[in-house]
Amino acid sequence: MTCGSLFFYLLDYEDSGLSHLPVIVGMGGVNPAGRTSGHQAFRRTVLDVLPEAQQANTLLGLAALMRLASRDADERWHDASGQLLDAQTLVAQTRDHILNHTLIRRNEDPRFGAEGIPGNRRASLALETPLTFRLRRRELPDDLPPTWQVREIDRQQLEVTVPAGNMDVMLPEIRPAQVKAAGQLPTGFEPSQLYRSVHHPRGLSMSIFAASDCLGDSGLNWDTLRDRLDPDSVGVYAGNSIGQLDEEGWGGLLQSFVSGKRATSKQMPLGYGQMPADFLNAYVIGSVGTTGAALGACASFLYNLRLGVNDIRSGRCRVVIVGTSDAPITPEIVEGFRSMGALADDDSLKALDALELLTDSDYQRACRPFARNCGFTIGEASQFIMLMDDALALETGAEILGSVPDVFVNADGWKRSISAPGIGNYVTLGKACALVRDMLGEKALRERTFVHAHGTSTPKNRTTESHVFDVVARAHGIEQWPVVAIKSCVGHSQGTAAGDQLTSALGSFAYGLLPGINTVDSIADDVHAERLRFFQQPVAFEADASFINAKGFGGNNATGVVLSPNATERLLRKRHGEAALDEWRTRREIVRTRANHYHQSADAGRFDVRYRFGEGVLEGPELEVAADSIHIPGYAQPVSLNVDNPFGRLDED
Repeated sequence: MTCGSLFFYLLDYEDSGLSHLPVIVGMGGVNPAGRTSGHQAFRRTVLDVLPEAQQANTLLGLAALMRLASRDADERWHDASGQLLDAQTLVAQTRDHILNHTLIRRNEDPRFGAEGIPGNRRASLALETPLTFRLRRRELPDDLPPTWQVREIDRQQLEVTVPAGNMDVMLPEIRPAQVKAAGQLPTGFEPSQLYRSVHHPRGLSMSIFAASDCLGDSGLNWDTLRDRLDPDSVGVYAGNSIGQLDEEGWGGLLQSFVSGKRATSKQMPLGYGQMPADFLNAYVIGSVGTTGAALGACASFLYNLRLGVNDIRSGRCRVVIVGTSDAPITPEIVEGFRSMGALADDDSLKALDALELLTDSDYQRACRPFARNCGFTIGEASQFIMLMDDALALETGAEILGSVPDVFVNADGWKRSISAPGIGNYVTLGKACALVRDMLGEKALRERTFVHAHGTSTPKNRTTESHVFDVVARAHGIEQWPVVAIKSCVGHSQGTAAGDQLTSALGSFAYGLLPGINTVDSIADDVHAERLRFFQQPVAFEADASFINAKGFGGNNATGVVLSPNATERLLRKRHGEAALDEWRTRREIVRTRANHYHQSADAGRFDVRYRFGEGVLEGPELEVAADSIHIPGYAQPVSLNVDNPFGRLDED
């Protein structure tokens, strides 16, 4: 298809009234299972059933990610000390370490270690006699109690005398961590070390890596792609559920007064929840198109995906990058969830299995969706996908990993408490199933779909979510609906949870495998499992579609429909014809070659992290502004100002 014929085809396509199909052409990120691109993280969750060669490649890639090994330009492997080793020996030496330092495990953050979490306790000292102490001049409070007596010793030191009586103080203490299980990124992987990071919160460093990984996975040259598009036809929707709350973000800002530390100029702006989108626009792709972030608690990824899908379907955007990035493993956030009774703390885990002490293997089994359980396990992750309209994907030869025809969102209505589950999820899943039935047929819905459950591992979730699945399955005549609960492997990454689920679903399409819930021995008696199929080990399953389900605090329910590459190609054949697909397959070979080159480099620990700070900065006077367009230096195509007006003109009368 020539450029001219493609132009007229697009006009006919738009006049037909059909929506553009949002197809997934790239994915990237990182979670406790590893790197998203090339399905590395997915392969880690089904490692034991993979062929031996794929197991070895997965472990070698993880060894490079975790800085246990590296591969040189001659494709030779070296261990961390630089010693030259053959691949088989390296796999044997690192396998146990990799298995024990990926997925859910004992929290390795030193803030949660054996020494405990530093804190303070309020106390009132009853001074029977005056108390005298010395301190440096700059440590003296600006506003002194009126009874304090201060004497200068020298230019640096002062002597303070406090009279007898009551004195309120904060006494430092070390509190033992009550929650020690977490889904942390693989040990040794630090995204901030891969680019020129300057006091970036962890979540934003993860965003830079994840977005770069997504671009590399696509096999497309971003600058070339951007040059063929109106700059306003690119969108970015990315955020998280609770902002950046580590010390470099709002966490450090909020602690500054009580901790005695100074707030920095970066902590306030970098803490905002939409900052992953801002970082992506400013430092990764240089986009001037539409942007934003939708926050929906644990459903945030799907909320952002819905915005991107709507923009693609309507034609407002031709390319949209969607993602979330959450790094919530901080003492304050963990304590907040623990105080709600939402987390699997150590005492609850010991009571669950009648144990006196917890071992490393007990922490690895902390998250048990749909089994006897006691709370979720917090995790961290960053996940990004690139969406294109189907015509552009065919035109560019993009790899099609799947497609997202729609995402459904509904609230719970009246609730007893803000954190209690409600009725909205019945509506979202019901709509999603109806769409798949109408697109693929009843047989495909019943026999070739599976559910990626929210599956948090709380007693309330196992009953309420399974009931949603069971009654919807009954309504559609589904007998044995496969249920995947990936949080058993990677934990609950809050707003990014559905991103973990979606990228895992893409792995299932690629490998024909569904991850098992390997942390459970049996399904709990109160789970509604009559029409559901749970399994402990990975199972072979060829699917046409997956339902990505999310149930967030406050009644934020969402269900996304993801079609497999095979089902998507069948749909594209019907929409565009076999000749168009043949031309696409020819162009795709070049894209695949570039993507494979990126995957091989990433598997060797050589990451092409894209971070362009201060490049191509424009402030306004450089623009060429006309009545119907704006030309931006550095962008090949102008921004069209011909906007849709559905309201008509007043001066026509």
